[in-house]
Amino acid sequence: MRKNKNLSPTCPIRTTLEMLGGKWRLLIINEIGLNSLRYGEIKRAIPEISEKMLTQELKTLVDNDLVVRYNYGEVPPRVDYSLTENGKKALQLIEPIRDFGLQYIKK
Repeated sequence: MRKNKNLSPTCPIRTTLEMLGGKWRLLIINEIGLNSLRYGEIKRAIPEISEKMLTQELKTLVDNDLVVRYNYGEVPPRVDYSLTENGKKALQLIEPIRDFGLQYIKK
């Protein structure tokens, strides 16, 4: 397992926020879900994200052992992204966050 050297070893909340925080990471994890998606499918599912940012965030998610990148070594290139076991655990965090947001919006 690769570990990101920028993660805080002393605070589990900070570690989680460093791994999942930001505008796009949870949205990417949510879109991949339990499927395996190609880059273009993720981009179409989140049209607001720039290609540069999507590439950067996918790399970070791979480095944080939340997403696995599988390159088939074909021409033209075919690359799939899917969640690791850690990514599947992170996916479980999304529903309570969604519920909180829905409750907040209703107020």
